[in-house]
Amino acid sequence: MRHSFGLIATFGALLVAAPSHAQTFDPRYPVCMHVYSGSNGGGGDWYECSFVSVPQCRATASGRAATCDLNPYFAVNVPASRPRYRRNG
Repeated sequence: MRHSFGLIATFGALLVAAPSHAQTFDPRYPVCMHVYSGSNGGGGDWYECSFVSVPQCRATASGRAATCDLNPYFAVNVPASRPRYRRNG
């Protein structure tokens, strides 16, 4: 009983200590702003994918250490799937 509790506690501590990586690009928006934190000791670079156009992104990025990029995971010109019908008979 004591060993299983120690094993569970150790496993839980490893899960908490392990870094997790979220999806960087939101596939719902075609433009992302790449924000550079520089050497100010910030939390690192990040992407903010919430823009529908490059001019909108550039207006938000103005005056910041940031660039606007096209989202590589935005689904553009994806054909709609055809409905599948089952033939009776």
